[in-house]
Amino acid sequence: MSFFDGNARSPVSAGVSRVGAAQYDAGLRAYMLGIYNHMTLGLAISALVAVGTTMLVRSNPSLFYALYVSPLKWLIVLAPLGFVMFMSFRFERASYPSLLGMFWAFAAVMGLSLSTLFLLYRVGSVVQVFFVTAAAFGALSLYGYTTRRSLSAMGSFMMMGLVGIIIAMLINLFVQSSAFQFALNVLGVVIFAGLTAWDTQRLKDAYDQVSHDGTLMAKYSLMGALTLYLNFINMFQFLLSIMGSRNN
Repeated sequence: MSFFDGNARSPVSAGVSRVGAAQYDAGLRAYMLGIYNHMTLGLAISALVAVGTTMLVRSNPSLFYALYVSPLKWLIVLAPLGFVMFMSFRFERASYPSLLGMFWAFAAVMGLSLSTLFLLYRVGSVVQVFFVTAAAFGALSLYGYTTRRSLSAMGSFMMMGLVGIIIAMLINLFVQSSAFQFALNVLGVVIFAGLTAWDTQRLKDAYDQVSHDGTLMAKYSLMGALTLYLNFINMFQFLLSIMGSRNN
């Protein structure tokens, strides 16, 4: 999902010295590496919380009821969205440490929400689909980073598709069509695959706008990690719905 509006396409002009170009490339690599490091840490936190919660729930029926049956379940479902909105609205005024703390809290709450996947699907299936998602995400993000072609048009189309699939999923809550749901899962994978490549390119382009300010760059790096984290998790869940083996 997108957070930035980068427009620059030619960060290093022909007149820049080789030393200047090398410094620029080193700075860009460090900036992008920071994004991927934050994202990886967020995924690790979510995975640990999800696995830990699943282990506790399986040995404690009352905890299962509290998390997945009682009204508390709605807080767990909606809390990640609340964190995303709060971080987006507070981006300019919040300090980097504050945003980092919110990101960690978001990842932990997201882990609670994802813990249901270990109850619905076999552990081996979840792990397998995770690595499939990681491989696909890596290839798509690499494409977005290296291509010289502007992906803006594709990204705009994918964003419209995202709105459409959300509406369609709400409709299917009432229709309850398994064939329609399968089609939505496939479409969801395609949409978030496209968004992964587009957002990577946008994040790369945003470097020109923030490289002059270390604090601003750190904050953009963190929010970029949030953007790619959401793309990864959504693509993972759609793939799991298609490829996953459910518990009997």
